[in-house]
Amino acid sequence: MTSIRPIRPEDHSALLALWQRTPGIQLRDEDGYAPFCAYLERNPGLSLLCERDGQILGCLLVGHDGRRGYLQHLVVDAPHRGQGLARAMLDEALARLAELGIRKSHVFVLSDAPEALAFWEAQRGWGKRTDIQVYSTGSAG
Repeated sequence: MTSIRPIRPEDHSALLALWQRTPGIQLRDEDGYAPFCAYLERNPGLSLLCERDGQILGCLLVGHDGRRGYLQHLVVDAPHRGQGLARAMLDEALARLAELGIRKSHVFVLSDAPEALAFWEAQRGWGKRTDIQVYSTGSAG
């Protein structure tokens, strides 16, 4: 049976392996164990993992700033795509954010990640922003 549950610190090594084998996911120092645990602690119960019989099928990191939700690393392992798992995690994440009064969320997708771009283009209620540019500090990219 497939289930969705909150991510726990002990999931980090398995998730890191999933992210490393997934094209379109860019890892940074912030994906290390300590920052990962701090992120989960700041955003309790929001980041989600999809599993079946103890096997991780996918994940979604979710945080917020009190006004907007921020989604990162929405990944379904390649052999399990096309089963609606990403949409199920997305729906659950948005419901959890809504319980906190957060009704608007953002996701940042790398421009060279065609599968991810196609997924987000197909999501009803999500629109590509053309009115802003994103600038970041720290490591370029």
